[in-house]
Amino acid sequence: MKSIILIGYMGSGKTTVGRQLALSLGVTFYDLDWYIEMRYHRTVAQIFAEKGESGFREIERNMLHEAAEFQDIVLSCGGGTPCFFDNMEYMNSLAETVYLKASPEVLAMHLKMGKVERPLIKGKTDEELLQYIRESLQVREPYYTQARHTLDVTLLDNYDKIKISVQLLREQLGLVKV
Repeated sequence: MKSIILIGYMGSGKTTVGRQLALSLGVTFYDLDWYIEMRYHRTVAQIFAEKGESGFREIERNMLHEAAEFQDIVLSCGGGTPCFFDNMEYMNSLAETVYLKASPEVLAMHLKMGKVERPLIKGKTDEELLQYIRESLQVREPYYTQARHTLDVTLLDNYDKIKISVQLLREQLGLVKV
């Protein structure tokens, strides 16, 4: 099996879908942010604060090249990962890439429901959050749409819907259970 790399905006469900997909395929799941944190013994927020965005993006690129070389994995990338250097081209050369796509409204709802604190959106009102997502998506979507596959993740609000999304993704990738 070719490895699978999930991309998309924060709150699109890359970690949630990635974990379930890996479990259903019997392969290992990696979250690139967690991988960076494990290797550097710092949170992504700490690395951002210490090295700035460009320093973080350099580390992220190096860790992407390391993790993406693993065999038979599902890898979830940070929302910005595809947008820097030649990351998207590199991911497409190694793996089946999947863009988890949702509307700005759905992404805002997922982010508000999520328990993870995200430095880029901390302290924003609901309207500011929605505007920020719309603007960011305009910049990032040209990179995201370079993925080989796209999965609409509008309805990931309960476990059954997550399982359905994973099954749809498996079918799209030709990895259907026999």
